[in-house]
Amino acid sequence: MSIFHYTDSLLRAAVMTLKLCAFGAVAGTAWGLVVGLLRASSFRPLRWLAALYTSVLRGVPILIVLLFTYYGLPLAMPNLRFSAYICGAIGLTLFVGAYVAEAVRGGLESVPTGQTEAAQALGLSNFQRLRLVMLPQAVRVIVPPWIGILLALVKETSLVSVVGLVELTRAGRVVGQESNNTLAAFALVALVYFVICWPIGQFGRWYEHRLAASGLRTVHEPAVSNLLGEDAEVPTGGAA
Repeated sequence: MSIFHYTDSLLRAAVMTLKLCAFGAVAGTAWGLVVGLLRASSFRPLRWLAALYTSVLRGVPILIVLLFTYYGLPLAMPNLRFSAYICGAIGLTLFVGAYVAEAVRGGLESVPTGQTEAAQALGLSNFQRLRLVMLPQAVRVIVPPWIGILLALVKETSLVSVVGLVELTRAGRVVGQESNNTLAAFALVALVYFVICWPIGQFGRWYEHRLAASGLRTVHEPAVSNLLGEDAEVPTGGAA
C-alpha cells in the first residue's frame, strides 16, 4: 500500500508532537526562568538547590527523565491519575527547564555589575532591578541558546514513545511496518521534523542578525540611564 494512504495517521502524530513541543516550550521556559533566578540568588541554600537540579537534569539522559516521570509520579502521588501525555509533557518540561535555567543564569551574570550598582543608587527594589534593569539586558544573551533548546526539544519528543504516546517517530515506525516501506515512511517523518524546525531556526538567524545590527549596545549605553527620563544623557567619555 502507498505511503500516502497513511497521511492522516502521520498528521495526527505530528499534531501530538506539536502539542508536546508547545507544552514543553511554554512550561519549560517558565520553570527555567524561575530556576535560573534561583541560580542567581544571593540566598545560598536556594542557589545550591537550583544548581543541584540543573546539574542532575543536564547530566541524565532525557529518556531516563521520561521513564522516571511515567513510573515515579503515580508512586509519588497515588491519588492522582497521570496520562501518558501528561507524564511525557512533564518530563520534557523538566528537561527544557534545566537548560533554560542555565541560559537565564548566564544572561543575568552577563549584565555589568555597574548596572545593578546604579540601580541600587536609584533606590530600586530587588524586583525593580530585576524587571527594569537586568532582564531587559539579559534577554539578549538568553534568546540565542533558548532557540537551540527549542530545536533540541522538537527532536527529543521522539523519545516520548517509551511512555506509550504515538508521536511522529513512532507513527513513522508503525506506518513503515504496515506499508512495508520503512524508508519512505521515515523520509516523510524527517520532512515533517524539518518543517517544524525550519521556522525556529530562521527566527534564531533573524534574531542574531538583529543583534549584530544593534551591536549589543547595552554594554555601552546603560539601560539604567533610561530610568532617569527621556532627556537623561549617557556619558560617552568624551570632553564636555
